[in-house]
Amino acid sequence: MSNRRRPDLSHVDSAVLAYIEALEAELAERAPAPPTTEPAAAAAPGPSEPPTTLNVVTISRAALAKRTPRHRYDRQRRGGTGVVDWEGSGSDSPACVAVLDVAHDLIVITNHGRAFHIAVDHIAEAPVRSRGQPLLLGANLHPDEHVAAALPAGRGTNIALLTERGYVRTLPAHVVGQAMPPGTTVLRATDYGPVSAACWTEGAGDLFVASRRGLAIRFPERALPVPGGLGLRLEAGDVAVAIEAVQPPDGEALFLLGADGRGTVRLMAGFAANKAPGGGGKLALKTYQLIGVIAVGVTDDLFIVSRLGKVIRFRAGEVPPKESVVQGVNCMALRGDACAALTATPMPMPLPGS
Repeated sequence: MSNRRRPDLSHVDSAVLAYIEALEAELAERAPAPPTTEPAAAAAPGPSEPPTTLNVVTISRAALAKRTPRHRYDRQRRGGTGVVDWEGSGSDSPACVAVLDVAHDLIVITNHGRAFHIAVDHIAEAPVRSRGQPLLLGANLHPDEHVAAALPAGRGTNIALLTERGYVRTLPAHVVGQAMPPGTTVLRATDYGPVSAACWTEGAGDLFVASRRGLAIRFPERALPVPGGLGLRLEAGDVAVAIEAVQPPDGEALFLLGADGRGTVRLMAGFAANKAPGGGGKLALKTYQLIGVIAVGVTDDLFIVSRLGKVIRFRAGEVPPKESVVQGVNCMALRGDACAALTATPMPMPLPGS
């Protein structure tokens, strides 16, 4: 098949020719990442970094959690299957993943708008492919309450909360500081809808809010009312699922991922900001179900976890950046599975001799 040459199509009707070219473009976009020009020895599986105190923390919807040193996860090529990392039970599945130092703290927020400040070293360390342990001991979660977001503590001036109805509220960082009583309500879900996502902000940039159908809006954070307000006007049957801060200049890029394992890096220079929040979204990624958005740099590593507990780690630079709407490229191969959560982390220094 690879040796078959394209025949002369000059005599073909223009409408048929356009259809053929569209199919060829679709096949090209769905193709796996091109072969690397690096030596074969460098492309072979092996350690991605020296031992580190950075940990990958995985949390399930039912608030089970585990942490594993980051160097235990070898970097793969984009489009791989990943490794089985989480041994779940029943209907519980991973909901959040974060990378942070064992000496730091984690902010966990439930869909009911309750927040918990947790020391990472209090989370049970476990090897790759293991079960999580209860994270919120004594929290007494409600029957319909589950983990909605997890963020490393102290990464910004404000924390922005998003609800499924598209409502956005920002709070000063100290509200979720170490002095916060466990289970403090930071947003009334009964009034504004269940919390679906959260992010850190610096207060002076923009917020990017996206829905499950891949529609998104960008607007200045300062345009939000103090008590919060509608960030994204949703279409019937849609829900807001992701929020991320966009800092100037417009060269910043966001990685968007669908449940089908296809993702893209959208350059914010090609996604104009609205003057105010509350407008309808425009298509950011062609997907049936967007699961997350995160700011990335070309030298970052991306971690994606699936519902069945598989984790893949690969370089963000392997995803071609785009200014326009695309379907995305294959980031994780899935078989009867779906992507559930993602995070990004600065790439470590290469090993000596690598």
